[in-house]
Amino acid sequence: MDVAFVSNVVFPFVKGGAEKRIHEIGRRLADDHEVTIYGRHFWDGPKEVVHCGMRLRAVAPEVELYNDDGQRSIVEALDFAARLAPSLRSHVATHDLVVVSVFPYFPVLTAKLCTLLTDTPLVTTWHEVWGDYWDDYLGSLALGGKIVEQVTAKTPQHPVAVSGVTAEKLAEIGPRRDRIDVIPNGINLTQIRDAPLPTESFRRDGQPGFDVLFVGRLIEDKRVDVLLDAFDRVAATYDATLGVIGDGPQAAALRAQAQGLDHADRVRFLGFLDDSEDVLGHMRAARVFASVSTREGFGITYAEAMAAGCIVIAADHRSSAASEVVGDAGYLVTPVVDDVAKALGDALAGNRPTVDPMTRARQFDWDKIARQAESTYQRVVNEK
Repeated sequence: MDVAFVSNVVFPFVKGGAEKRIHEIGRRLADDHEVTIYGRHFWDGPKEVVHCGMRLRAVAPEVELYNDDGQRSIVEALDFAARLAPSLRSHVATHDLVVVSVFPYFPVLTAKLCTLLTDTPLVTTWHEVWGDYWDDYLGSLALGGKIVEQVTAKTPQHPVAVSGVTAEKLAEIGPRRDRIDVIPNGINLTQIRDAPLPTESFRRDGQPGFDVLFVGRLIEDKRVDVLLDAFDRVAATYDATLGVIGDGPQAAALRAQAQGLDHADRVRFLGFLDDSEDVLGHMRAARVFASVSTREGFGITYAEAMAAGCIVIAADHRSSAASEVVGDAGYLVTPVVDDVAKALGDALAGNRPTVDPMTRARQFDWDKIARQAESTYQRVVNEK
């Protein structure tokens, strides 16, 4: 096959979940297939280079992706979609299929236009479906976001969702559920196993890292406020410490909340860590990974934490795919202080889940995910 991926950002030059998925699947496909990534020019050197066996083709210059308020730039998305058109249109007939990450949405529409006069199928990868979350994200402009999302969902395509939760939400606004393939995100088991442990200890027993760890963007949906209050209830009983890795618009408020806790000295905010291996090292060192986020299209940190040997605590919530990732290999709780505190106590007391977390994590190995993607892409090509 000749596979083209479209993503405005390209891993490892920009680090994020969607671009990492393309990188991990693409470099494995490149062993047996031709792989091209159309993106912005975030790498050094010429506009077209070969990286990890994949051809990187820059169709637009590097720009800032976020506005001053921390939201993804709509202007950037529109600009990339417009600049994508000439290059993709001139090469699209050479590709057997085009795979587009759905967020931002506009490049999907550009890719569809480019494929109209060819038999090259369009595959889309849906990491989330926002729906009513647009109200919180854009406020008075939310209707525009909803319309663009719905138009994108109704565009003829071969949709792939990263979880059943995302697939169900997509089916509400676009294709039938039985037409949506589910291919989860993956993890690098070797990288997690070999990640160096932190050199500093924040634990009372002198071991590296923290007893309890959170990793993620500091936004309201992650419910770090609930985790902080729940941790405060059990910190002294289990002589535990909590580390918070990440940054975001809620950072200042959460730091202020932590300072008011009875056990504020046991909580440390590490901010955003540039090196993913530092994050994985903290997971390896932690006893418990707790993230009671109420909105997760997949939840890659849960799989990584299980692979690192953590007991995972996640939210049982209709808008989170955590249950699909964690299953019986962790604690799934209602994201309220009482329930989270109880789960923290159970986990810190050493009560293990019924399924070994590391065994559960192996099903998300990137090698398996790439084979699943290859099979799906080949089926789409054969059906055209």
